Amino acid sequence: MVVARRTPRPSDKPDKPRPVLVTGFDPFGGDALNPSWLVAQALHRRQIGGHRVVAAQLPTVFGDSLKRLNALLAAHRPALVICLGLAATRAAISLERIAINVNDARIADNAGAQPIDTPVVAGAPAAYFSTLPIKAMQAEMNWAGIPAEVSQTAGTFVCNHVFYGLMHRLATGRGLKGTRGGFIHVPMLPEQGAPSLPLDRMVEGLRIGIRTALALQHDVRLGAGAVD
Repeated sequence: MVVARRTPRPSDKPDKPRPVLVTGFDPFGGDALNPSWLVAQALHRRQIGGHRVVAAQLPTVFGDSLKRLNALLAAHRPALVICLGLAATRAAISLERIAINVNDARIADNAGAQPIDTPVVAGAPAAYFSTLPIKAMQAEMNWAGIPAEVSQTAGTFVCNHVFYGLMHRLATGRGLKGTRGGFIHVPMLPEQGAPSLPLDRMVEGLRIGIRTALALQHDVRLGAGAVD
């Protein structure tokens, strides 16, 4: 007896790995470029840990940045989300631990808005922790000779606004079950001043960080706190 082979239906095929979404910001504060976007661009379409990286730019604008991010989350339903921003006074890649529910802008955003003491999401929790394995990511970057640190504050400007909005969406949004995410600050480029880090080292650091985050569901126990 010959048994005919059934043609596989689309639902029978293995699911494609969900992408990794990496975002960076457009230039702000009078700068001609923003290294966070250059790093994201350099990672676009790379394959890391079996996942394709999708890079997108966010506007340095309160409100609009989250609208853009939410649209990207809905379109890509990524496995992992890493939002990047510039921290001009830092010398290392800074893996942010916590996002707080407050906007308190020392300078205006790119649309001229300067909110003071307003919530990112009204009625939402005071804070969210990153769901990235930030200490393991730091350790792997440091092992490769790339300066990296765990940071206890993402500030109160658009970077924190996006970080908090991301974590709130991952905690409450439909269709994002299992998606992990967080925020990473990068230093300036050497041509922008000091402290700084070359672009290729930032890109390599983020590649290592993404690979580590995809490989680990839980963080390692390492000291990375602050005394002040």
